[in-house]
Amino acid sequence: MRSKHLFTAVMLVFFSFQGFSQDSLVVDSPPSGELSTAEEEKEQDYKPYDALAPSRAAFYSAILPGLGQAFNGSYWKIPIAYGGLGIGVYFYINNDNEFNRFRDAYKDRLAGRVDEFTANGQNITDDGLIRAQRFYRRNKEISILVIAGIYALNIIDANVEAHLQQFNVSEDLTLRPNMNFDEFLGKTRYGFSLNYNF
Repeated sequence: MRSKHLFTAVMLVFFSFQGFSQDSLVVDSPPSGELSTAEEEKEQDYKPYDALAPSRAAFYSAILPGLGQAFNGSYWKIPIAYGGLGIGVYFYINNDNEFNRFRDAYKDRLAGRVDEFTANGQNITDDGLIRAQRFYRRNKEISILVIAGIYALNIIDANVEAHLQQFNVSEDLTLRPNMNFDEFLGKTRYGFSLNYNF
């Protein structure tokens, strides 16, 4: 019990001296209006707040994929967006061609004509042609979903990045340990306090 009160007293003294500390080094600050551009950029390393920037970035990406990323200044993301969309389109076209090939062969068989697989000496049954059509139709639908998903991710990425570019990360926001003595219960509570200086 005594060690608990001693620890509380030491922590109380430690934190009370922190509030009374004073800098002895005086630095002459330049008069207002004479800050160099490097110092101004150092003071503000985030974009000024613009409430419409995220919606503008999302709108630009919805109109033309990658345009919202260009609006945000993330030019390296544009090839990734077009690469993903291009891969989805490639697989859609490839699956569509294969689907049409097996469908045409099945139609030729139903009409009594010689189809491409019979002429080449491949023995594919009618049931095999139907299964192949179903397989490539399903792959076409999956390709469309992939294209739509990458298009939506492109819009979401532009919106979120525009939000985060305006996020202020400064030294005014600090997390410090905190100690509170509850006089009613006679117990000490330890924790962290989040301090924001204006």
